[in-house]
Parts: sequence; structure tokens; C-alpha cells
Amino acid sequence: MENRYASHPNEVKQFNTERLRQEFLIESLFAPEQLNLVYSHVDRFIVGGAYPIHQQVVLEADAKDIGADSFLERREIGIINIGGQGIITADGTDYVLEPLECLYIGLGVNEVVMKSTDAAQPAKFYFNSTPAHRSYPIAKTGPDDAFNMHLGDIMNSNERTLYRFIHEKGIQSCQLVMGMTMLEKGNMWNTMPAHTHNRRSEVYLYFNLPEDAAVFHMMGEPQETRHIVMRNEQAVISPSWSIHSGVGTSNYTFIWGMAGENQVFEDMDGVAMKDLK
Repeated sequence: MENRYASHPNEVKQFNTERLRQEFLIESLFAPEQLNLVYSHVDRFIVGGAYPIHQQVVLEADAKDIGADSFLERREIGIINIGGQGIITADGTDYVLEPLECLYIGLGVNEVVMKSTDAAQPAKFYFNSTPAHRSYPIAKTGPDDAFNMHLGDIMNSNERTLYRFIHEKGIQSCQLVMGMTMLEKGNMWNTMPAHTHNRRSEVYLYFNLPEDAAVFHMMGEPQETRHIVMRNEQAVISPSWSIHSGVGTSNYTFIWGMAGENQVFEDMDGVAMKDLK
């Protein structure tokens, strides 16, 4: 498991491109037959990916890394499948995950195993995990069932649909909030006008991006913005003091996950366009 430590905004002002990428960009999450984990000390967030093709992948971590005998002993997790159909087995019960479906698994589940239904079209499981203080039921949802909002317009290059999967009025959790935003063709911008939310951090995973395309992910304090160039299936950590916005050379989809003090989606501090620097 890779560790990422918290960074003070005054320190980040001095970072060059390489240092920004080292601290905040997660370049590789999906390696065949492997589990990849990144532990962020911002809100104790674990970001991960599993790519089972011919073999199953077990959700596990070294006890010295998480201070527990099993991954979900003191944690909860949200898993979204961005590949072909897959199966997640939680303590012996199978849950079939179609593309873009989400499965929440709460504290106390001992064993989680992930596999693909068809090796020719393997599943790709992306997940966010946060500390938990009580157990909530396992639950599954997807774009057809989730609360959704159609936002933006082509005139502002930001026509998109936002899907909330794990949230205060949907799948219940201790602190994890998770969902997905899908941009329509011809649209490139997300989360602009920008905002921060000092009470929680956020992680984005960009995917469904053509191989020759890129997303310029905007971050930093509103008056000290920076950018990170991102490719398909890469994630980025956003501390609570940072904006988190992006513009692509093509349309794309991204998964957002949040953790922190509360689960109110609208709890954010907007930044006027005239105040960005």
C-alpha cells in the first residue's frame, strides 16, 4: 500500500509539476490480477483498484498498514465497476455488478473477493474506503436507480448528468459519499464555477477518456490555482482547501468520493469566477 501524506497549502504553492504529481496524482490503479491501494492521510481515505481477469482478487491489506486483521474491521467501502460484468463476494454472498453499478459494503464484513464474469470483457473495480464507527447493510445501486440531476448546457461546455450513489438520502454509510458524473458529447468542463469544502476531502477518478485525450485537472487554493494533466483511469486527491475542477480535450466520466465531517452534498463554499487566480 502506498502512503500519501497531507500537504499544507503554503507548501503546495512551491511545488513544481513533478512534485504536484507525486503528492496528488494516482497514475496507476488497474494492473491485471492485482489489487492496488493508496492510503491518503487526508481523512484516512483509501483509494484502490482491482482488475481480475482470469483470477479472483481479494480485498486485503497488511495489518501494520491499517491496524486491523481484516480490511473492513474498522472501515466501509464503496465499489464501482468501470469494466465488464463482475462479481463481488462478501462473506459468501455473491453480488453481480454490471458496468457502472455501485456496491456498498459496511464495517465488519470479513472477506471480500472480486472476479470477472468473462475474461474477454473483464471487470474493473474502483473503490473508496473510509473509517467507520458502525455497520450499515450491504447495498447496490446503479445509474438507473440512483438519484440523478441533469446539469449545465452546451453553451458552457458542461452539459452533464450527476448520479448520487452513496449519500444521506441514498445508500447509507458512516461518512463515505460517492457518485459519478457523466459528460455529454461535446462537453468538457466539470465543477466550474469551482468550490471548496473545508469540512471534507474528495477524490476524482477520470475514465471513459480516449487514449489520446487528457484532462487538465484544476487544484489549489482559489487564488493560487495549479493544474495536473491526467489520462484515462487516473485518480487525483483533493484536500479540503483545494478546488477540484477539470477540462478535457474530450468528454469523459468521473467518479467522485468524499469523506470528512458530514455527508451533506450541498455543503460547499462556492468560488466566484472573478475570484479565481
